[in-house]
Amino acid sequence: MFGIYLKRELGRRKKAALVIALGLALGIALVITVSSVSAGMSKAQDKVLQSLYGLGTDMTVTKARSAPASGGSGGPSFKFGAKSSSSTKQSSDRVMTQGGQALKSTLVTKVAGQKGVASAVGALSLNVTKVDGSFTQGKAKTTTGSSTTGSTSGGQGQPGGGSGSSGGGQPQVQGGGADFNVNSYSVVGVDVAHQGLGPLASMKITSGRTFTSAGTTSKVAVVGTSYAKEKKYKVGSTFTISGTKFTVIGIATPDSSESTTDLFIPLKLAQTLGDAKNEVTTIYVKATDSQQISTVKKEIQSNISGTTVTTSADLASTVSGSLSTASSLATSVGKWLSVAVLAAAFLVAALLTSSAVSRRVREFGTLKALGWPSRKVTRQVVGESMVNGLIGGALGIAIGVGAAYAVTAVSPKLTAQLGSTGGGGGMGGGPGDGPGGQSTQNTLEIALTAPVSLTTIALAVGLAVTGGLIAGAMGGWRASRMRPADALRSVS
Repeated sequence: MFGIYLKRELGRRKKAALVIALGLALGIALVITVSSVSAGMSKAQDKVLQSLYGLGTDMTVTKARSAPASGGSGGPSFKFGAKSSSSTKQSSDRVMTQGGQALKSTLVTKVAGQKGVASAVGALSLNVTKVDGSFTQGKAKTTTGSSTTGSTSGGQGQPGGGSGSSGGGQPQVQGGGADFNVNSYSVVGVDVAHQGLGPLASMKITSGRTFTSAGTTSKVAVVGTSYAKEKKYKVGSTFTISGTKFTVIGIATPDSSESTTDLFIPLKLAQTLGDAKNEVTTIYVKATDSQQISTVKKEIQSNISGTTVTTSADLASTVSGSLSTASSLATSVGKWLSVAVLAAAFLVAALLTSSAVSRRVREFGTLKALGWPSRKVTRQVVGESMVNGLIGGALGIAIGVGAAYAVTAVSPKLTAQLGSTGGGGGMGGGPGDGPGGQSTQNTLEIALTAPVSLTTIALAVGLAVTGGLIAGAMGGWRASRMRPADALRSVS
C-alpha cells in the first residue's frame, strides 16, 4: 500500500518533484566539483614538493651557510697558467658546494637514530662552472715615419722614441684578446645504497639504468632529461668534471614538473670533486608516522643544535603563483560557497515540500478521516521527500562527476614558484639553490586534475539522504498537524 501510493503521488507531481530534485542536485554537484578540484590542488602541491626533495621525504636537515671571511668574496675564481705561445687554449672547472653549509656525514647516522625517524640519507649538492676557450697574444707595433715595425714583445719600443729612430711614435699593441665559453650546471651526489629516499627518488629512469648499490666509486652518472637533451647526451656518452671522466648510464625524467638537477653521481665521487670529504649538504628524513612530523622536527632541533629542519608544511608556505592562488580559492571561497549553496538547496527543498503539503490539505485530512494515524501520514511525506532526495543525489553525482572529468580532460596549467633562501632555504636548500647558497626561485608548471574519490561519492549520497530527511521532516511535521476538519473546511 505504501509503495503503490508513493509511486502514484510522485507520478502526479512530477514537476514539483523535479524542481526539488534539481535544487538538491545543483548543491550536491557543486560540493563534488569543489571537493575534487581541492583534491587535485593537494595532489599538485604534493607533486611540487616531491619534485624538490623526492618521494617519501618528510623533512630535510641543513645548516645555514656562514658569511664569507673578511676580505673574501666567496665567489668563483679561475686560474690559468701563462704560456708564451701566441694562441693558448685554456679550460678549468670550478666545483662548489651549494644549498647551505656542509654537514659531517656522521650527522646522518645521528639523525637516523632520533625518536620517530624511520630513515635518513645524506646528499651533496654541487655547482660546476666550466670555463674553456683561448687567449690570443697581441703584437706591439711602433710607427717610424711612414713605415711600421712590428714585434711580438711588448718591451721593444721606448717611450717617446719608439725604437730609437727619429720621428718614431709610441708603441701600440694590436690584436689579441680572449674568447671563452661558460657552462654552469648542477650536480648532486646521491647515496647509491639508499636511492629510495632523497633527490633521485622523484625521478624515473626512462633510458638505461640507475646506480647499483655496490657502485659507490663507479665513475658513472644519471643525467636529467632536459640537460641530456641540451647536451645531446645518451646512454654511453661521456663527459669530464675536473679531469674525472664519467659515463652516462641512465636518463632520468622527473615524475612531475621540472627537475632542478642536471647530473646525479655517486656521493663519494661528489665529495672528492667538491673537496668535501665525509660531508653532505642535505639530510633527507622519513618519519615513522606522517602524523608526528612536527614532533620529530622538534626532536631533531633539540638534539642536534645549529641545524635547520624543514618540513613539507614549511616548504608549502614558500609556494606562490597561480597554483597557490587557485588552491587558496578552492579551500576558502570554494568550500564556503558550496556550503552556502547546499544549505540554500536544503532550505528550498524543505520550503517546497512544506508548500506542497499545504496544497494537499483535503488529501491528508481525508486520509485521517479514513483512519490514517499521524505517523502514517508523516511517513508518506518523508518517503516522498527521500525519493526526491535520492533522485537529486543521482543527478548531482552525474553533474559533479561530469564537471570533475571535464576539468581533468582540459588539464589547465598552473604555475608554482618555489622561493628558496640562502643557506638551506626551500626544502633544505636543495639542488635548486645557486652557488654559495644564493637565493633563487624555480618556476614549475603543473597540470591540474580533479580526481573523484569514493569518499566524495559517499559524501554526495549522504547529502542527498540528509536533504530528503530535512525536507521530509518539515513537510511531515506540517502534515501531522492537520485535522479531518481542515479537509471539510477546504471543500467549496
